[in-house]
Amino acid sequence: MKKFLLGTVGLLALGMGAPATAADMAARPYTKAPPPMVAPIYDWTGFYIGGNGGWGQSSNCWDVVDVTGFAVASGCRERSGGLVGGQIGYRWQSGTWVFGLEAQGDWADFSNQRISLINPLFSTRTQTDGIGLFTGQIGYAWNQALFYVKGGAAVTSNRFSILENVFGTELASASATRWGGTVGVGLEYGFTPNWSFGVEYNHLFMGDANNTFTAAAVPAAFVNNRISQDVDMVTLRLNYRFGGYGAPVAARY
Repeated sequence: MKKFLLGTVGLLALGMGAPATAADMAARPYTKAPPPMVAPIYDWTGFYIGGNGGWGQSSNCWDVVDVTGFAVASGCRERSGGLVGGQIGYRWQSGTWVFGLEAQGDWADFSNQRISLINPLFSTRTQTDGIGLFTGQIGYAWNQALFYVKGGAAVTSNRFSILENVFGTELASASATRWGGTVGVGLEYGFTPNWSFGVEYNHLFMGDANNTFTAAAVPAAFVNNRISQDVDMVTLRLNYRFGGYGAPVAARY
């Protein structure tokens, strides 16, 4: 009987002590969940310089102008050739929109020659050996991909000639720097933090201009000419942005 009473008292003592022991245990430490992963955002802001090369086509039409100002068509012709050059510019990004300014210069090899419709004994020739573009850009970026449109001023370096068709002798020539306008569109991709590759198309509206040839060997019908010009360009471009402007950066909260 005495053993039974001692056992009962012991069980009661253990039962009373158990809650106190549980209350005295240290609370489990709280671990904050890691933030969700955020894809890096490519930044197009910064100065850049690069090179380009590709293909172009020049379309020229000649009109002969008499002393009264009346113009008679002497023929049109298109000629394609290679382009190579470079560009320099600056872009800044606001959200997904990208704005920029750029200057581009290219050496060109466009030359076309056509027998005159006025006098088949003679030919007219137009050569374009240089093109410059000064443009603004507005683009939309999908991270490392950038689509943009551009527009501004264009300038071409030209040489106009009159030749006789028997021996191909050049009878007279005139050089002209012509100003006009351009519009274009491009797609560029940043394949490293500072390097990007793209393709671009531009159309140049160069209008028309009068030229006067004073050489004595030039027939009177060809002394005064009005020459129009339009140019199309398709180029591949490689750009390098300076500093860390092109590095991917994590979005902030």
